[in-house]
Parts: sequence; C-alpha cells; structure tokens
Amino acid sequence: MTLPATAPRYRALKFGVTRVVMRDGLGGVRYMRAEAELEKYALRITDQLLHWAAETPATTFMARRRKLSDGSTGDWQRVSYSQALTSARSIGKALLDRGLGVERPVAILSENDLEHALLALGCIYAGVPYCSVSPAYSTVSQDFDKLRHVLQTLTPGLVYASDRTRYGKAIAATVGAAVEIVLGSGTGSDHASGTGTGIGTGIGAGSLAGRAVTAFSDLLATRATPAVDAAMQATGPSTIAKFLFTSGSTKLPKAVVNTHGMWCANQQQMRQSMPVLAERTEAGGPVLIDWLPWNHTFGGNHNFGLTLYNGGTLYIDDGKPTPALMHETLRNLREIAPTLYFNVPTGFEAIADAMKTDDALRRNLLSRVRMFFFAGAALAQPVWDALHEAQEREIGERIVMGTGLGMTESSPFAIFITHPDVKAGYLGVPTPGLELKLVPCEGKTEVRYKGPNITPGYWRNDQATRDCFDEEGFFCTGDAVLWIDPQDCHQGLKFDGRIAEDFKLATGTFVSVGPMRAKIIAAGAPYVQDAVITGINRGEVGALLFPAQAVRRLSCLPADAPLAQVLESSPVQAHFQRMADRLADASTGSASRVARLHLMAHPPSIDKGEVTDKGSINQRAVLEHRAGLVEALHDGTLPFTLQPQAKTGIAQ
Repeated sequence: MTLPATAPRYRALKFGVTRVVMRDGLGGVRYMRAEAELEKYALRITDQLLHWAAETPATTFMARRRKLSDGSTGDWQRVSYSQALTSARSIGKALLDRGLGVERPVAILSENDLEHALLALGCIYAGVPYCSVSPAYSTVSQDFDKLRHVLQTLTPGLVYASDRTRYGKAIAATVGAAVEIVLGSGTGSDHASGTGTGIGTGIGAGSLAGRAVTAFSDLLATRATPAVDAAMQATGPSTIAKFLFTSGSTKLPKAVVNTHGMWCANQQQMRQSMPVLAERTEAGGPVLIDWLPWNHTFGGNHNFGLTLYNGGTLYIDDGKPTPALMHETLRNLREIAPTLYFNVPTGFEAIADAMKTDDALRRNLLSRVRMFFFAGAALAQPVWDALHEAQEREIGERIVMGTGLGMTESSPFAIFITHPDVKAGYLGVPTPGLELKLVPCEGKTEVRYKGPNITPGYWRNDQATRDCFDEEGFFCTGDAVLWIDPQDCHQGLKFDGRIAEDFKLATGTFVSVGPMRAKIIAAGAPYVQDAVITGINRGEVGALLFPAQAVRRLSCLPADAPLAQVLESSPVQAHFQRMADRLADASTGSASRVARLHLMAHPPSIDKGEVTDKGSINQRAVLEHRAGLVEALHDGTLPFTLQPQAKTGIAQ
C-alpha cells in the first residue's frame, strides 16, 4: 500500500504478507489466501527447545520477580534455555514413571510462574498433554462447576497446584482421592537446587485437606534417562501437546485439542507475517514482558509459543490491567525494555494515560520496542491516538499497533495487518498456509478457516466437532468481516462483529452489534470500558455501559466512594447524558440510535462467563444473567436510565 505524502512516520517494521490470491465459489462465496506460501516448520515445539538450548544455552528463557515474605516482589529469578531443557527432561521422566498420557493428562492450577512453565515443558517433552486451567475457576468461583466440568472432561492423572492456600478448597471439592496432587512452592523463594534454577525447592510434601501430596521439587529431582528422550522422539505433529478450554460464556467450556503440528505451523505463520520475530539483536530473540494468562490462547500459545519458537525471553508480569495491579505492570515496564509488547485494550488504555506524565515509563518502554499488539476486544481510537501522541513526543515517530483476528481453535494467529496505517477494526489478510472462506450469512459475511493451524476438534465432544466444520472442512468462526477497501482486496478485511450477537428489533430491522458497540466505546472514551447492546425483539436499542476507573475523576467524590455513588453523581450523569445526545444526533435510524443507556455499578462476572480472564465481554452471557435488569431498562422502571433528546428527521 502506498501511503500519502503526509502519512505519519513509523518506526521501521516489515510486513510479511501484503498480497493475496482470491478465487470465487458458488452462491457468492469467495476464498482468500496469502500469495506467499507457508515455509517449512518444526515437527514439534520441543524441537525448538532443543535448538535454543544448544545454540544459546545461557540465554534467559523466562524470568519472574521473586515473591518476598511481605507480599511484595524483589529482583528477577531467571531460567535459561539450558536449565529449562534439564528441568523438562527430569519432569518428563517423572510423568512417564506415573503412566500419564492422553487419557490421564496433567491439569495445572496456577497463575503464570516459573514452575508452571517448567511443568508445561516437561509435559511437552514426555508427550503427556497438559491443560492450564483458568485460575478463576478455582479462586473466584463459588460453586466450582466449571472446574469440575474441566476435570471431568480431562480425567487427569495428576493435578498441579502452585499454592495450597489459593487452590486447596477447589481441590478438595473437585479432585478425586485417586488423583495425585503436586504442590508448588507458592512463594518464589530462591533456594539451591540440583537443576540450578532455584525453582521448586524449599517445600515438603505435607498434606492438603487431609490427603498426601507430592512436592514439585520431587519431580525436578527425578533422574532423567534415555527413556524420556525416546518418548520425546516418539512424538510428532499429530501428538496432542495441550488442551485449551473455550471461555464457556453461554455453555460449559469445550476442550480445544492443540497438537504439536498446529502450534508449530502457527508459529511459522506468525514468523512469516511478522518477520520481526525472527530478527536477532543484541538482546537475542524477542523480549516480552507479559501478564496474559497461559490458560488462554493469547498468552499460552501466542506469546509463550513465540518466545520458545524464536529463542526469546519472556519476563512474567505479575501485574494486570486492574486498579489494584496496574502499578506492578508499570514498574516492570520502567525496568524491562521489550522488543514487542502485547496487551488487551484496557491495559493499553492505562499505559497511554500513564505515559502522559511518567517520563521513565515512556523512555524505557519506547526505547527498543518494534511493535505493539492488542487482541481480545476493540481498542478505542482515542486510546490509539493517545499512544501515538506519547510516542511522537518521546521518540519522534509512532510504533505500529499490530492487530488481527484469531481464536483458540486457530492456535490462535489467523489474520494480520498489512501496513502501519491501521485504524480501529482493521484485521488484514490471512497468514501463509491459511485459507479463508468468505460466506454470505444473514446479511453479513462470515469468515471461515482451513489450514494446518486449525484444531482437529474438541476433546471428547464429537458432536461439537461436527457442528463447527462446514461441508468443505472449513472451521466456522461466527465472526463477520467487511472489506477495508472493496476495490483493493490486498488491504484485507475489517471486523464486522459476531454474527450470533446481531439481532432484530420488533420492527424487523437488524441491529449490527459489533459496530454499534465500538461506536459507543469510542464516544465514551476514556470513561467507558465496554458496552452490551440490548433491544432484542423490542422497539428500540439500549445499552448497558461498564465504566472504566477513569469515571471516578468525573464525579469529584473521594477515591474510595462506592462505584454506584460515583455513577449516580450529578457530574457523571450529566456527562453521559451529553454522550447519549451526541450518539443520537449521529444516528441514522432506529437500528443505529441508542434510545436508553444505563451505567453498570457491578462489573461483568468471570464466574458467570460474562467476561474472560483477559477482559473480553460476552454480550450473550450478560444479557442472559441480567435479564431482569434489561427488562427494567426497556420498560422504564430502571433508575438512572439516560435517554437522549428525540432527534427529528430520522427514520424510526
């Protein structure tokens, strides 16, 4: 793409795919693939561990700050590629000794930490599938129903928990007496160990809820033999590496099968779409500082995988884009200069706000970063603009904001941008080796996937597997797309919402939820974190607004004021009334006019599937669990409902 002469200047970044090949099918169906072919890739992800342990043995593979006795964090504890391989072989042998395998895999109850990483590598090395289970199912849930479902689906032979206090109650409620429990240190303390990592030592086996447990250090102390290397050599592209569960927003979560071949193909696809991943600098491979949870495909496949595949270093960030933990993320970014930085929109919003006044953050974060990348939800254009403003002020150029489209079932990388001039909603073109099928569907265009990075299906759920593939073997995503430029297919696609989320008003008029939600978030920035659109089979559209923490600044109330009091305050209500009026003035008909708004004092619930670990809202789950509130919103009985002034001259 040729940019206009007035285009802003960006830090140099090569785009690997800029041209596509199209072909037409029957009934308006079109097929799209990258012009570039997928290059040769590793047979198994373990091959990359062996490669980097031989080529760069002393390079840090992963690091995490030590947890101190007062709950704070100290300096970085590191695991090199050589140490990671040594630990993986020992742990792998311990797993083989227990007869674990695909019918009796490993379930991991843990946040991101070094023991979690080493156990995952041990599983992969031995050919024993593992599953990193959402910590929320154990630590937030009150009924443990989703955790129970996950364990019943997997039938694990071993359950690892990083901390007996955090996970003990959940284990007692869901894990059968015949299943071995392995406990981690839960402290991150530095002790000497035979592997030289300082990981997994300093804890005895002890007991948990009246049952004996094994210490993680016992796995590490197992002597590796040629048997574990033979087990590794017996694995191949079709070997299951892990299970990743879907969010389970409207139904119970499904276990997505992830094979070595899927994962490696996808990492090679990423490397070709994002050539920066293969570049070697004074830092070695890519350097990440990352909090994204490994039970989710963005953190566990995309970022963990690109680190291992490309010989990079991942610094585990114990922060998170929440008011209570964002300070830790900002502290880490002042110290560690990433070469690539990944986050979700709420995280970038907090960083953009902090960079306005934090010189040290701005200087270090921007010193060598080549690309920002977001996924999981829409990034409001005002946040995008604020990031660019800080970048231009500090380094005289912008950092490319990478984005695209993918899902757990695609490993996850599928579509990526083609040029630096990206706008909110842009997706781009398919990665090499992946073919897209663009199918007319209910007035929209659904995108479907076929390629070596696509899952063979859902574990122990044949019906769900059959339902997700069409007659040509393409995976049906449910995502809708539009052309960025209908006259230039090489610019690629932009997001048009989820087909299943769209609905009709009582008049029969379709409401396109994705674009409307994005419009509301942009209009409400920086005070709106997310929105859920209401009005199914009703006469008009409504919206439930989930506020960002910045809304407290509008209220002029004390910092500890209850959120409900903040939202009901006159300044906040007046601000959102003006927003409602502006949205109404810009509308063109009943399907684009938000007729009633309500500010939500209670955040979306992870336990009820209303939001994922990384902050993505689920429209359908919120509507289902808050049906009474939606009813009150539309019948006029919900207090503090905002309604815009009626606009004349529009089609109703």
